[in-house]
Amino acid sequence: MIDAHQHFWNLETGSNPWMAGDAMRPLRRDFGPDDLLPLMAEAGIDATILVQCRHDQEETRDFLAMAKDHAFVAGVVGWVDLQANDCLRQIGKLRALPGGERLVGIRHNVHDEPDADWLRRPAVSAGVSAVFEAGLTFDLLVRSREVPAAIDLVRQFPSGRFVLDHMAKPPIASGVITSWRSGLKRLAAHGNVWCKISGLVTEAEWGSWRAEDFDPYMRLALDAFGPERIMFGSDWPVCTLAGGYKDVRDIAGRLGDANPELADRFFHLNAIDAYRLR
Repeated sequence: MIDAHQHFWNLETGSNPWMAGDAMRPLRRDFGPDDLLPLMAEAGIDATILVQCRHDQEETRDFLAMAKDHAFVAGVVGWVDLQANDCLRQIGKLRALPGGERLVGIRHNVHDEPDADWLRRPAVSAGVSAVFEAGLTFDLLVRSREVPAAIDLVRQFPSGRFVLDHMAKPPIASGVITSWRSGLKRLAAHGNVWCKISGLVTEAEWGSWRAEDFDPYMRLALDAFGPERIMFGSDWPVCTLAGGYKDVRDIAGRLGDANPELADRFFHLNAIDAYRLR
């Protein structure tokens, strides 16, 4: 079983501006492999994909070193400067590092960019082209605001592999989902986009959600992307703001555990396909 989306961070090696504010205070400590391994064992998870948090390559280098030392890290989704003219060279340098063979994707925190059309910039498109030339996957971290630009990017690269993080963050707490639902379905219409069922508990009311609250959203993703393009991700430790590791595994299980054939794809094979895991 593969957790397709988790994070580590060491606050001594870099800052994460998105952690500002009182609500994020529980996250402002170090999280590493020794914290996660017991939780994975309890939840029956065998391997993970470690995903970038910051826009700097030092973090990606650290993650690749972790992957070298920890067999459970099956892949790393890192960061490069997509707007630089040497994106392919950046990727090559990362791959040459110890653990570099575990680099499986690139991500940029697009939903934090002031420009909703950031993904439409020619320099970004050139960088994403380099990502695909290197044989990597591109993770889309977007909300409804950025989905139209994401759709244009997906159309531009029909043979590239995209993974939509956190189902484009449905506004579960507000329940105002018309725009989000439309955007999700439009992205799903492109067969080169996979979708992570992840990050849901932090989009709900943190202290009052019930497991069944997420069923309609997961079902919508399954109907839109089909059983061969959805995958489980914990979003640990961000999820701890609203629930534990086993909580999010159990929520995903409401969708994936009932049907063994779906479970095999959802918890295992789809992540292998999307990221070309070894």
